Amino acid sequence: MNEEQLRQLLNAIASGQVSADEALARLRDWPYENLGYARIDHHRALRKGLAEVVFCEGKTPEQAAEIFARIAEREGRALATRVSESHANAIRERWPPACYHPVGRLVIAGERASTSEDNRPFIVIASGGTADIPVAEEAALTAEFNGCRVERLYDVGVAGVHRLLDQRALLAQAAVVVAVAGMDGALPGVIAGLVACPVIAVPTSIGYGTGLGGVAALMNMLNACAPGIAVVNIDNGFGAGCMAALITRSGQRVQAE
Repeated sequence: MNEEQLRQLLNAIASGQVSADEALARLRDWPYENLGYARIDHHRALRKGLAEVVFCEGKTPEQAAEIFARIAEREGRALATRVSESHANAIRERWPPACYHPVGRLVIAGERASTSEDNRPFIVIASGGTADIPVAEEAALTAEFNGCRVERLYDVGVAGVHRLLDQRALLAQAAVVVAVAGMDGALPGVIAGLVACPVIAVPTSIGYGTGLGGVAALMNMLNACAPGIAVVNIDNGFGAGCMAALITRSGQRVQAE
């Protein structure tokens, strides 16, 4: 239950459209619902502004589908990450409106924010190479799920830095940039030297042996000399998407005030 849903319920009680008993029934499993193998945090959207998300790795398809459906029933929308095909099939069987995004390994139920041109602040998701797109898409779709406008800027790594420099006008307008890169992980540092907004760096496990599964990119990002960079864990597009959404939405609230 998010803030708007709770407000609607309280208004319905005040107007007599909903009885106290009916309201209690709706709130009985709030703030969490115990399934035995999982305790679903229905209070999270109200408390934090980001709803509970189903991380599918380590869960059976049936468990993932049950949790996803319970969230979708309550919130009208739901997000699952690190989704295998078997997880996706089970979720869509239980909740047919859900949409599977195999590149980002996500399943989403409910409308995402429009990415069409408008006046809202936007997040730029940039990837060093095409091989980094799965992690970049996880970040992009997560940010869109959380109500943000996203512009994608893929395959602009430093091996051909002119491809990035051609996009300086777009980068300069961004509220946040999420820079996703493997190999040497140099992309966030270069971008942070060009923009005034926060840069969220996402190291990926893409690279040859001495890349150490993304550790080399992670260490390079942590040691970047340009200020204004925050670094998330290796391949953590979801975490970057959430952080970018929170920053963007916080800026919108400040502007509104």
